[in-house]
Amino acid sequence: MSHALIVEDDPDAARMMATLVEQQRFTVATAGSLRDARKQLALHRPDVMLLDLQLPDGSGMELFKSPELIAHSEVVLITGHASLDTSIQALRLGAADYLIKPVSPRSLEGVLSRMMKPGALQTELGELERQVDEQGRFGPMWGRSAPMRRVYKQISRVAATSISVLITGESGSGKEVVARAVHELSRRRQRPFLAVNCGAISANLIESEIFGHEKGSFTGADSQHQGFFERAHGGTLFLDEITEMPMELQVKLLRVLETGTFMRVGSTQLREADVRVIAATNRSPLQAVDEHKLRDDLYYRLNVFPIELPPLRERAEDVPLLASRFLADVGQREGRAKRFGAAALEALQAYRWPGNVRELRNVVQRAYVMADGEEISAEWLPRNAGVPVPAEAARPPAAPAEPSLVLPLGVSMAEAEKRLILATFRHFDQHKERTAAVLGMSMKTLYNRLKEYAREDAAVQDAVGSPPSH
Repeated sequence: MSHALIVEDDPDAARMMATLVEQQRFTVATAGSLRDARKQLALHRPDVMLLDLQLPDGSGMELFKSPELIAHSEVVLITGHASLDTSIQALRLGAADYLIKPVSPRSLEGVLSRMMKPGALQTELGELERQVDEQGRFGPMWGRSAPMRRVYKQISRVAATSISVLITGESGSGKEVVARAVHELSRRRQRPFLAVNCGAISANLIESEIFGHEKGSFTGADSQHQGFFERAHGGTLFLDEITEMPMELQVKLLRVLETGTFMRVGSTQLREADVRVIAATNRSPLQAVDEHKLRDDLYYRLNVFPIELPPLRERAEDVPLLASRFLADVGQREGRAKRFGAAALEALQAYRWPGNVRELRNVVQRAYVMADGEEISAEWLPRNAGVPVPAEAARPPAAPAEPSLVLPLGVSMAEAEKRLILATFRHFDQHKERTAAVLGMSMKTLYNRLKEYAREDAAVQDAVGSPPSH
């Protein structure tokens, strides 16, 4: 039977938590001070320790200065509120989680259900590191390049905690895959992982979708509805394109992160949110703050642990591995294996991949379909842009130049993105599907960007059209 140590100087609170912990089939010991805690740790090493930060003879943090005492224990901090400082302390010290006072039975049960032996996580991470060297794989992610190894290291560090994560990276670079990797390596892996694209839900519906609503709370609310926070209970909620969330809803999201509670639309009853939030954006977060697309207080609350995902062009050495992986997946689904020729792999690695990994996957699928034999040549692959043409290939008749876009130094990221999207849109004769595919973004995201630009510049209004039905 697992053993728990509760370090809490309030006798009533300690007894209450001891009763709840015993109901989860733990043996329990209590300590009201640092001195008593050290005695208990020496007598019987606990599997989990619930540690109050404020004790009569000092801070609970003092126990972390004796790593030999807590090396084999999962530590859960008990704090008055889920502040940014608490999150940073928990991450720095290696605490598994934290509970907010007053500790509720549901939140305590959730924390205890996720406890694992510290050594088990280290063993699993060690196995993943070996897989990177041998197969080029880290959980659901692929790549051996130095930029990706840095991402893997960050995931390994943060996954075992309950810390909020903010993932940044270009469209199509794999931000949701990173979020899934964090979830699958966390103690929440047995609970749901739900992904929400904040840019794909109507501004009138997004609050209801995220927090739920009561029957009759607004026109059309014919029944009670559970939002993403309730459905993701105990698990992870991934909020993609967080800068597309309405500002008034960002206030409510911040409140959830600070208090661990929320209310359905049309309700006055507080509900607990035992959910880890991972957010992502393909914009510069600080630029979004300056443009009033993202609240600064929410940014700092989400950015406790930032992960910046490199674009595919900055890890070109991973392209052959990724392309071969995608090709194997297609071949398995279609029942016929194919392979890339050497020239095809060179062409794939030389290409700049403006749509990143998503574009690479689409290119591989198209090349599989178009190739007649078992070997895929460079015929159906995208032509390379920006790489000098070999001298022997530069003879008349000269190949037409690739279309390009020149940007002045000092232009903002938002303005650069706008010019790229509109230039690509014009190049493909205002064909939204082709534009979205090349840029590696969803149709909804492209439509939202075009609609936003149309408000800023009436000259492109006629090019926006109606939102895609899908």
